[in-house]
Amino acid sequence: MIMYIEEKYMKRACLSACPNWFDEGTGFSSAMCKKLEPVRYEKAREVLRDGSVRENEFAIPVEHSIMVHVNGREVMEISCTGQYLAELVLGRLLTAGIIESADEVESICISESGEVGEVNLRDPGALRGVMGEGLRLSPVEPMKWEKEWVFALADRLADGMPLHQETFAVHSCFLSMRGEILFTCEDIGRHNAFDKVIGYALRNQVDLGQCIVYSSGRIPVDMAVKAIRAGVPVLAAKAVPTYEAVRLAKEYGLTLVCSARRDMMRVCAL
Repeated sequence: MIMYIEEKYMKRACLSACPNWFDEGTGFSSAMCKKLEPVRYEKAREVLRDGSVRENEFAIPVEHSIMVHVNGREVMEISCTGQYLAELVLGRLLTAGIIESADEVESICISESGEVGEVNLRDPGALRGVMGEGLRLSPVEPMKWEKEWVFALADRLADGMPLHQETFAVHSCFLSMRGEILFTCEDIGRHNAFDKVIGYALRNQVDLGQCIVYSSGRIPVDMAVKAIRAGVPVLAAKAVPTYEAVRLAKEYGLTLVCSARRDMMRVCAL
């Protein structure tokens, strides 16, 4: 895979790990994250059950919006948390069915404000439509997995994610391979968090066919579709699936593990 993402845009748009909220080690300073800080603080009146009132400050997540252009065409606007924007855009292109492989992408550039993502595909005529119109799903190749791998992900979530602990208003998503957690992220939307995980795997040439993706949110049918399109063999979640998601997972060979917590999990589709 050859993909070019302009470094200057990446840094300014805070696509790296922000030291206050995500894993360190990328070499990017927190100063580069100021424009797209994940939380802000507001004062509010707290009304207690006994009728007393007090003023207190609390953390709320910052909602960011990015408009995505593909080959010069506006294709989608995403409301999200403003970190890992390149991963979000790349992952969304795949899970929405606009591309089938990262090899189709020539470049992704994020504007300095993080409000515009410009995507160039290698084949100018390859844009299938805003949501991958006409693109069929293919069965997922099954993978042997261990219950301990899922329990480890549930443990990681239970131990707490920084933005969630601060706001209680975001979802988390983890990428794991053979028991090793490769990437974690948070976002106001569970779909966005999932797409960031997929985008990270594509950017770093991680074989999604050997991975487990773990989400803090519920799994409706559109989340199952995302996993199937990405070729993820095992989708696990703390929450529950819908009936339609379970039926789709069984039809396409997606292993669906839900209610996955420290002491118990439900294998809904195998």
